[in-house]
Amino acid sequence: MAYLNLDYFKKRLEDDKEMILQNIGEINDELAAIAAEDEIDDIEDLAELKIENDRDKEILRILMLELKDVNDALRRIETGKYGLDEKSGKTIPLNRLLANPAARSL
Repeated sequence: MAYLNLDYFKKRLEDDKEMILQNIGEINDELAAIAAEDEIDDIEDLAELKIENDRDKEILRILMLELKDVNDALRRIETGKYGLDEKSGKTIPLNRLLANPAARSL
């Protein structure tokens, strides 16, 4: 495998992780605010809150998947398997890793 600057990718992944965790916190705060909403005047307000709640839950689900991918990539750096396709063991192209440092496959 060509030399990968693992320090560079580790820093990028750690920065991504920090941003994801911040976004998760913000979404959780918004979900808590929606749950605490007690001034629901009519059915339209209730419907709007449900839409916001559903949207936030979907965003949170996606963020949790991204966090798992980043944590898995950081673990691959620590175990010496970073930059290798998880199924084939072939080297993931550098351009793919630059575009998506948490990439698992070619």
